[in-house]
Amino acid sequence: MRSASNKRETLETKIELECRLDDPSTVEIQTGVGFFDHMMEAFARHGRIGLTLKVDGDLHIDSHHTVEDAGIVLGKALREALGDKKGIVRYGSSYVPMDETLGFAAIDISGRPFLHFEGEFQTPSLGNFDTELVKEFFRAFAFNAGITLHVRVLYGENTHHKIEAIFKAVGRALAEAIRIDPNIQGVNSTKGLIE
Repeated sequence: MRSASNKRETLETKIELECRLDDPSTVEIQTGVGFFDHMMEAFARHGRIGLTLKVDGDLHIDSHHTVEDAGIVLGKALREALGDKKGIVRYGSSYVPMDETLGFAAIDISGRPFLHFEGEFQTPSLGNFDTELVKEFFRAFAFNAGITLHVRVLYGENTHHKIEAIFKAVGRALAEAIRIDPNIQGVNSTKGLIE
């Protein structure tokens, strides 16, 4: 089973994470940021991965370090769990509608970190979650996972719907990209290597 555990402790956050790419049975998220917990659970459920995430962060300041550092640790764990990447589909994309909103994500597990993000949120915060942290999370995740990630809110009005649509879309795109295809011999690259 493809899995990885990762711990990270700084003066700002203490994080413990385990991801299981082939066993989605357990999803447990505790970050102290309610809306972020909700988004991470949506990401894991729609990504069909098991995810245990516990963060003790400096929430007396704000939620920035908690959210960004969770992205760092998740990205590193995903990279480790994928191992040599043999047999994976590599690419994935998904449109997710949520009421009046449409979100989109596309992933290439390329070894080349990149984020293209398009999304504007009129509401500056949802609970103790600052909405500008959505982009920060996905940047930290993509760069530490070594993936190319494109995320777009195509349209919508409700900030909660917009953010949830893209977290679900990224999860669904990831589920497709990490799937093992028995027809793929070695890695899905003309180079014969995905670093």
